[in-house]
Amino acid sequence: MVKKRIGNAIKEARETKGLSQRKLAKLADINSSELSKIESGKRKNPAPYILRKRSRYIDLNYNEMMYLLDLSFEFSPLNPFIKEYYVSLKGEELDGAWIMAQSSIENNNLMINYLKEQINNYILKQNDKDKILDTIEDLEYQNATNRLITCILDTAKYQERRKYYGELFSKSCFRK
Repeated sequence: MVKKRIGNAIKEARETKGLSQRKLAKLADINSSELSKIESGKRKNPAPYILRKRSRYIDLNYNEMMYLLDLSFEFSPLNPFIKEYYVSLKGEELDGAWIMAQSSIENNNLMINYLKEQINNYILKQNDKDKILDTIEDLEYQNATNRLITCILDTAKYQERRKYYGELFSKSCFRK
């Protein structure tokens, strides 16, 4: 799979949202010429804080943009290294990893709800509100990752139990 360039990803997301370069630059409080350089590929490695400012206006996840810059390790069903690790777990390790992924989702959801209450119940400076929104985005991305991990673990648990019960059945007194 060929990784998309960051400039192309931003341009496509901006156009999908129906925003001009000027409008996005104004919303994100950045220079429109900088945005133009990023989208055209003249600026190959934009500063992470600029990507963070832009991400919420174009529905392009900040963590995914960091992955496009090779600054983070994306989890996806196509990531063979992470998938291989979780598929290789057995027994208690498998159950423990599943509990950890589920617990992480539950804890993140508690934090997300708390942060949303902060936004709704208090008058905040825009900078503080932006930091809370960034944190919520990161927690939601972590949840999406943990849901994918849980799916892999569920499949591995099923395979493990199927094998166990298949062997148990083949040794049972019901077979001739």
